[in-house]
Amino acid sequence: MPEKIDQIDRAILRVLQKDASLSQRDLAERVGLSQNACWRRLKALKDSGLITGETLRLDPQALGLGLTVFMMIRTKHHGKEWLDLFRREVSAIANVIDFFRIAGDYDYMLKVVARDMNDFDRVYQRLIEKVELDTVTSCITMEAIVNGRDLPV
Repeated sequence: MPEKIDQIDRAILRVLQKDASLSQRDLAERVGLSQNACWRRLKALKDSGLITGETLRLDPQALGLGLTVFMMIRTKHHGKEWLDLFRREVSAIANVIDFFRIAGDYDYMLKVVARDMNDFDRVYQRLIEKVELDTVTSCITMEAIVNGRDLPV
């Protein structure tokens, strides 16, 4: 974290990670600042790129997305053309909510949410139809113990 971030900035970031919908007045009260001082700090945090947006978290179960699968993918292709295609195709699948290039035995890891196994299979079939892959290993989650945790600031 940049050196210019002090304890008050950290407090602002911690509070906003819990509830980004707070009014500036409520945020200022929670971190012990005037509304104007809080606004200036918030603007500086956004301008610096530390705050990249404001979102809300949805309950996947309530939306009928009760299955979470981690797909581990290995490929024999590492050229730019293949990588561009792979990134484009994976990014176009709405069920893929996280997508990482990783080190180790596999090259990529995808976090996929689906209604059920048939819905997940449609995601899998769509992916292998569009892009040549070497190995795909899917890990079906049974329980989310910690998920969507706030960043430590």
